[in-house]
Amino acid sequence: MDKLQKYRLSCTLSFGDIYAQVIIWLIVIFLSLASALALWSSAREIYAFLTVGLIVVLSLPFLLFAFVTTLLNHIEVTEIDPAAEKAAASRPPRPAEPATAAS
Repeated sequence: MDKLQKYRLSCTLSFGDIYAQVIIWLIVIFLSLASALALWSSAREIYAFLTVGLIVVLSLPFLLFAFVTTLLNHIEVTEIDPAAEKAAASRPPRPAEPATAAS
């Protein structure tokens, strides 16, 4: 357990990293709804529901895979030097400087 305390996990994921994935997922959803509306009639309602369900069920694993791999690619493991960590903890914090307005 002591070896795990020598490493720091940090996530650098931001919304910009997954923005394209969200846009593509929204396009897929809107296209499936458009195809459902195209198939909608009194005789073929079940086909409309099946089309939406099939598109969502088939595209969801790819979306989850993309999200998970993007998240895992943005997790950083950095080694912590115990001596530097203790020195930083024992050093008093710097006093804050007052904010000045730029003229």
